Amino acid sequence: MPEDVGYAWRALSVVGLASILTSLNASALNTALPAISAHFHASASATSWVLLSYLLVGTASTLAWGRCADLFGRRTMYLVGLALYTGASLALGFAPSIQILLVARVVQAAASAMLLTNSAAIVSAAFPPRLLSTGMGIYLSSFSLAALVGPTVGGALVTVWGWQWVFWFNVPVGLACLIWGFVVLRRTPGADGPRSLDLRGNALFAAAIVGLLLALSEVGLAGWNSPVVLIGLAVFVVLMPAFVVLERRIASPVLDLQLLTDRTFAIGNAAAFLNVLARSSVVLVVALYFQAVRGDTALHAGIAVLPLSGAVVVGSLSIGRLSRRFSPRVIAAGGSAVATVGLLLLLVTVGPHVDYALMLPGILLVGLGSGMFMPANVTAILDGTPPDRLGASNAVRLVLQNTAMVMGSAVSLTLLAAPLPAAQRAAVFTGGLTGVDPHTAAALVRGYRATYVFMVIVSLAGTALSILSSRRSPAEETDAASAAPDVREGTPCGVPTQ
Repeated sequence: MPEDVGYAWRALSVVGLASILTSLNASALNTALPAISAHFHASASATSWVLLSYLLVGTASTLAWGRCADLFGRRTMYLVGLALYTGASLALGFAPSIQILLVARVVQAAASAMLLTNSAAIVSAAFPPRLLSTGMGIYLSSFSLAALVGPTVGGALVTVWGWQWVFWFNVPVGLACLIWGFVVLRRTPGADGPRSLDLRGNALFAAAIVGLLLALSEVGLAGWNSPVVLIGLAVFVVLMPAFVVLERRIASPVLDLQLLTDRTFAIGNAAAFLNVLARSSVVLVVALYFQAVRGDTALHAGIAVLPLSGAVVVGSLSIGRLSRRFSPRVIAAGGSAVATVGLLLLLVTVGPHVDYALMLPGILLVGLGSGMFMPANVTAILDGTPPDRLGASNAVRLVLQNTAMVMGSAVSLTLLAAPLPAAQRAAVFTGGLTGVDPHTAAALVRGYRATYVFMVIVSLAGTALSILSSRRSPAEETDAASAAPDVREGTPCGVPTQ
């Protein structure tokens, strides 16, 4: 089948714009949350659910949307997700109470999950193999770009027009993206045969993952011995095995467990889980260091960690050039190693009076390595996946990624707070610990060292898995040899042209 590079770039423009929209809204909302809470006179618990409900619903519904995409077509699910996201954004600005706002957030979360589940799959299906790393790098860099400008955009919208515009600015962009997607995206066939949605499997999975994420989210304020945390973990431990048993027995499971027997898929996702677990909380931890240990303002702390997001963008965009010489698996292993070195530098430089110039190389390397790893790893996982499994494959990846992000924050902040007196530990999780006295700062530094040791160990494990993934199995060597073209003339073996 001839390549259609023009369509690939048009499809990327659709998913890239929608990704910037959803990511920008998420980061802008963090800035607007105090204004929303004040407007509705909402309690701290109700306000926290504005963010928590989005995480829980989005992650719990991801697997279902992946299955729906494979059954009914990615284009259909993507456009429906865009329409729902845009409509929910309009409703959020008109919400008369915090309760109605939370309902609209649930709809927005489900719609966002529909978009995320399909985005990488659309990019993977649209781009030819020789350009897939480039396309995936540009797509994933859009999230980092949005994270860079999101807080500033949110602050400006709240200050000038009010918190409602944090949601309403999504509407014109969402409508434009919906129209462009309707014109550009090609129809994809659904699965043949019976179209079962496996409602029991979806319900078991959703309950299990909500239990786990709710427990991890409550650790900071309630502690590991809290009934909420213990019950949530128990729900996960009981229901997840039940979900696996059910999926093995039914004809049309929401998750085809055969995916997990594929070496590239299994090792790639395990490496991604460990890499995200190790580094997802770096921005939060480093920003807290500047505020708590050094006594800087939130603005200065935010500026201090901005180079990390910038380095992620550079790393993501660099894999297009790197992919001309190296496979995505090799690039992912290299990126993981670079990020691990960055964490090591943060470990050896942490202290109560460290010059920012000494910390900056570690911050940059963590960002650069993470930016290289993620698009290359996603490319390696999805490249070669059968078209009728792209939705489910990407959904599994996203669920593991979101779970690792929440788990990484919970474990990192727990280790960070452990050396502090019990009365001060909760402030670490709420961000209320600023400008501490020298004794508390020394205790925090011990917590930081323990946190960075944890990050380094997990990141090293992720790098080891990435290196293992970069080596072809004997079966893959045989397949590659049988599929290799005659390269006696033309470009060097394994180096595609663009």
